[in-house]
Amino acid sequence: MQIVRGRAPETTPTQNRTETFTGTVWGDPVLPTTPEGNTINSVTFTPGARTYWHHHTAGQILVVTAGRGWVCPYGEQPQEIRAGDVVWVPPGERHWHGGTPDTIMTHLAVSLGPTVWLDEVTEEEYRGVLS
Repeated sequence: MQIVRGRAPETTPTQNRTETFTGTVWGDPVLPTTPEGNTINSVTFTPGARTYWHHHTAGQILVVTAGRGWVCPYGEQPQEIRAGDVVWVPPGERHWHGGTPDTIMTHLAVSLGPTVWLDEVTEEEYRGVLS
């Protein structure tokens, strides 16, 4: 067992995430990466900001703590999520999440196992335009 009081001292400071995100996204590590690849991060998305497409080898839990956002499984329309909502993303499900066009969203992201990052979400995909 490990108890993290507020924030583990060995975690990196709040970061402006850029490599696998579109827009301005701030990430604050809550728990250092475990040997199994699990992570917990508090992530804030500005309006229109979002992750790239990705999936998690053992799944992901998102706990929305502020604002409104979208989450979107591959091939589907974005679905609105709000403060208080909890999202379970099954292992291997390709998806993205982020702020709506006009609101911020903060969530606690509990990623189980390594994250596999894929391609950038296009504007059309973000807006829910399915081909």
